[in-house]
Amino acid sequence: MKKFFKEFKEFISRGNIVDLSIAVIIGAAFSAIVTALTNKIIMPLVNWVLAVCGGKDGLASAYTILSPAYDEVGNLVLADSIYIDWGAFIAAIINFLIIAMTVFLIVKAINNASKKIKSFSKSVSNEMKSDVLKEKIAVRAQAKAEGRKFKEVWKEHLEEQKIAKQEKERLEEEAKLKEEEENRKNNPTVEDLLKDIKVLLEKNTKQK
Repeated sequence: MKKFFKEFKEFISRGNIVDLSIAVIIGAAFSAIVTALTNKIIMPLVNWVLAVCGGKDGLASAYTILSPAYDEVGNLVLADSIYIDWGAFIAAIINFLIIAMTVFLIVKAINNASKKIKSFSKSVSNEMKSDVLKEKIAVRAQAKAEGRKFKEVWKEHLEEQKIAKQEKERLEEEAKLKEEEENRKNNPTVEDLLKDIKVLLEKNTKQK
C-alpha cells in the first residue's frame, strides 16, 4: 500500500500531469467564455440580421422539416418531427471559428514571445562568451609573459574578480546606507523627532 501511494504521488507530481490539469481547468473556463460570447453577443446579432432580412425567429427558424408531426389541433410539433436543424449547425460553426481564432492568436503571441526570449538569451550568451574569451586571451598572454601556467594565473584572475565584486558590493552598500542616513536627516520621522526632543529634555534637566 505504501508503494502504491508513493507511485501515485510520483505520477501526480509529474510536470506533464500538472500542466494537463491546468490546461483542463483553463479550457473549461475558456469554454464558458466562448459560450457566453456566442449565445449572448454574436447569436443575437445574427438573429437580428436574419430578422431584418425576413427570418422571424432568426436561426431558431432555420430548419428543414423532413417528416412533420402535428397535434390534435393541427399545429406542427417540432419536437416530434424529423427535421434538419441548420441553426444549430451554424451556431456550432460559429463556436468553432471563435475558438480556432482565439487559440491561433494565443499561440501566435506565445510563439512571438518565445522567439524574442530565445533571441535575447542567445545574444546575452554570445556576449558573455565573447567577454570570457577576451579575458582568457588576456590572461593567457599574461601567463606567457610571466612564464607561469595558464590555470594558475586564471585562478588568480578569478579570485581578483571575486574580491573586486565584493568590494564593489560593499561600497554600494555603504553608499546606500549613507544616502538613507542623509534622507533621514533631511526628512526626519516622528520617531526621530521624539528622540531629539527627549535628548534636549535630558540636557535641560541635567543643566538644572
